[in-house]
Amino acid sequence: MTTEKVKRKLTAILSADVKGYSRLMGEDEELTLRMLSAYKEVMGSLIQQYRGRVVGTAGDSVLAEFASVVDAVQCAVEIQQVLRAKNAVLPETRRMEFRIGINLGDVIEEGDTIYGDGVNIAARLEGLAEAGGICISGSAYEQIENKLPLRYDYLGEHAVKNIAKPVRVYRARIEPEATPSQVRGKRKPGKKMFSRATLAIGVIVVGVAALVLWQFVLRSPPPPREVASKEKMAFPLPDVPSIAVLPFANMSGDPKQEFFSDGITENIITGLSKISALFVIARNSSFTYKGKPVMVRQVAEDLGVRYVLEGSVQRSGDRVRITAQLIDALTGHHLWAERYDRDPKDLFAIEDDITKKIIMALQVKLTQGDQAILRGKGTENLDAYLKCMEASEYVLRMNKDANLMARQRAEEAIALDSKYSSPHAILGKSHIADVIFNWSASPRESMVRAFESAKKALSLDDSDFQARVVLAWIYLLKREHDKAIEECEGAVSLAPNAADAVFALGIILRFAGRVEDAVPMFERAIRLNPIPQAAYLSQLALSYTFIGEFEKAIGICKKAFPKNPDDLIGRIALVVAYTSLGRESDARAEVAEVLRIDPKFSLEYAAKTWPYKREANRDFVLIALRKAGLK
Repeated sequence: MTTEKVKRKLTAILSADVKGYSRLMGEDEELTLRMLSAYKEVMGSLIQQYRGRVVGTAGDSVLAEFASVVDAVQCAVEIQQVLRAKNAVLPETRRMEFRIGINLGDVIEEGDTIYGDGVNIAARLEGLAEAGGICISGSAYEQIENKLPLRYDYLGEHAVKNIAKPVRVYRARIEPEATPSQVRGKRKPGKKMFSRATLAIGVIVVGVAALVLWQFVLRSPPPPREVASKEKMAFPLPDVPSIAVLPFANMSGDPKQEFFSDGITENIITGLSKISALFVIARNSSFTYKGKPVMVRQVAEDLGVRYVLEGSVQRSGDRVRITAQLIDALTGHHLWAERYDRDPKDLFAIEDDITKKIIMALQVKLTQGDQAILRGKGTENLDAYLKCMEASEYVLRMNKDANLMARQRAEEAIALDSKYSSPHAILGKSHIADVIFNWSASPRESMVRAFESAKKALSLDDSDFQARVVLAWIYLLKREHDKAIEECEGAVSLAPNAADAVFALGIILRFAGRVEDAVPMFERAIRLNPIPQAAYLSQLALSYTFIGEFEKAIGICKKAFPKNPDDLIGRIALVVAYTSLGRESDARAEVAEVLRIDPKFSLEYAAKTWPYKREANRDFVLIALRKAGLK
């Protein structure tokens, strides 16, 4: 490199790395990399807010530069505070703690990279810092002395590899103190010693004066934290407190424990869904973030909510540790955090406590009905609970093999605790799914078993809204539309935020001939489940065809097919819309798709099985399909 090409400058360098990174990687490489990515994203955002620039992120390290030492130290302090809050909800063995070193020195700049002695010193200071701590060089300290409300411990001079002179090192205390920039570890000689009482009074007076001066005169406020923006939200915020519960991280290191952690998340969502004064995002949408490093801000903007709950679960032997924290995405503040270290038999008590603490933190007033519904009945049999959680996961997969697994796990849970209502409800869901999706060799027998299971669940817990949804489907298939509506409205009243119950009510209302009432139900279900399954969209699209909104139906179907190209209802909705608009060639193309998905589809079978209350509604769809070429 020629001298002319070398560009030097004086800059503040921040160097950070993870303490114990090799151990974390050895224990769980995939999880560690996800956490590292998420933490680096947080750090990068804060560095940018404090007018810094990230110049390197190799391995577990972060290297950044700042024009101001004050900005660099303020940024380092906030990084450690934010990461400390994130680590607080994690088991000690899974915490990712960064060490930070800051130096003011001369560097060589080449493109986007900096290097030289100034960088090397910052890296060596980082190595001297404690996990979650900050060390700064003497040159950096001289720039911030009396400028920040921090205390510093003087650690003496340290020989630094490849640097000729020892470097003075100071440890920054992260918590603000009453007097700015005091150094411990160095005493100036020749000063008269006062009595302890006099000295204490003096320190308090000077400290208060200094703090007031700092707070209101000298201090330039740091840039605001990166928080969610109402303007950037995909949906307007509801009028009531809105929350998304992210999947609790499985910290056990055992993939088999995923059912355990997912079950806890689902139960918290279910509990919150019963509160009429809340708005709760559905499990399906929350779980799209599972296993991904995400920012709370982004989750809030994607889903249109103000509050986000995140947490972790670690099960080891006869103990379970659950951590949770509630964050206000609009301010970045942590409203509540808790760690539970209990016997696994206490799971329902823990889930109930988390739900209640969230309600208290959001200052939601419960009605007497809410309080009664919240007191759902669980089980103290851990094995029954785990079997039920597996059954719940399988039944959501909506395929024949998974449905059989759901039934098997539900029956095993019932054998372990016959008074546990949830597995009875899931068993009923598996039987009714056999009928709806034509998986049953004897639909009549499956209907009987579904009815018995749902009734049993309600006899054990009359607040089990999922059992009422099962009964609603049974009555719909029996063409008892009024009873179906009554049961499904009962389910929605028990859990106003349960998207699947609201969605089911929309389908039942349409089959009952109340299409104008069905459309708002589908729209509400999609708002509760803003990253919906294709079925949510296709059912709404079909309903739009009944009220003449054909172009809108077409647009919605095109959003559904990337999620599931084999969505039969969506294809039927398109045939109806295209036929109604006179787009015959498009309608015939969709007929070919219908037969690709279901080669045995026939209008005769549809006429017999579709449970429309009004013949005119059924004929509206059948005539459009026949006109497009279906037989």
